[in-house]
Amino acid sequence: MRRACHNMIHELVRRDSRVIFLGSDLGPGTLDGLKKEFPSRFFMEGVAEQNLIGVAAGLALEGFIPYVNTIATFLTRRCLEQITLDLCLQNLPVRLIGNGGGLVYAPQGPTHMAVDDLGLMRLQPNMTVVSPADADEMRRFMEQTLAWPGPIYVRLGKGGDPVVSRAEDPFVIGQAIPLRQGNDATLIATGVVVNRALKAAELLEEEEGVSCGVLNMHTLKPLDTAAILALAKHSPLLVTLEEHSRIGGLGSAVADTLMDAFPSPLPRLVRLGLPDAFPEGYGSQDALMDRYGLQPLHIVNAVLDHLPTRR
Repeated sequence: MRRACHNMIHELVRRDSRVIFLGSDLGPGTLDGLKKEFPSRFFMEGVAEQNLIGVAAGLALEGFIPYVNTIATFLTRRCLEQITLDLCLQNLPVRLIGNGGGLVYAPQGPTHMAVDDLGLMRLQPNMTVVSPADADEMRRFMEQTLAWPGPIYVRLGKGGDPVVSRAEDPFVIGQAIPLRQGNDATLIATGVVVNRALKAAELLEEEEGVSCGVLNMHTLKPLDTAAILALAKHSPLLVTLEEHSRIGGLGSAVADTLMDAFPSPLPRLVRLGLPDAFPEGYGSQDALMDRYGLQPLHIVNAVLDHLPTRR
């Protein structure tokens, strides 16, 4: 996913003279091709992320479209005030690309694990928040970014995740994609957890006879509330899945939507994600996903535990 995103930035720089790349302290070799081909539109600013946002804001005010790329925790937590006041208050077309969203940086511990980035960015007025499921979907999304009027936060996985999105599904910012239909329950997932949701839905059908749908909610803001409300009319159980705190992310957004707009009685809603605590343990992304109950078998058990028909 990371390489797909970087390749698309290079492509967009070729297409549009307004596009500029800004990084903070990315590894050697990152976008070397872009740096060589367009040296005047490639900037590596060093470990000074707040300043990086100010530079991006200034460039945007001059008519450029800056694509800012660094580690997600440093981009969102460290730069929150600059993002709020320099970018969102001015509604500037800056694209923030957060490396290692979720548990990708599990070997580095809680300082690097971005499990609150979606919530922090959702809170910012004018900010659009996107979390593609795989590399192919990232390419389709990046095609949409040139013309989008305001700031965008993009959660970026590490790469190597299975491709589960479909080429025939166009990526439209703010429009969720149904990947599987089901009558007993629906999984609403974002980011790389979408592939776990699909696997869990297969297991539920094959081994338990449970008909389970999957909705790919690649955009958390603006949220596709129409899709959620339509699902809620037909599905007795909704389960949200995210590699994020249960506070402030996808689960909270779906709960807000139901509380605000769905008539009583509400459907059963279960939110799977990380607890309100700093992530514990070091290791791989997969190991921590297992620890926090985000693997397919955990999802299967959660659905079975909450199915109204099995109580």
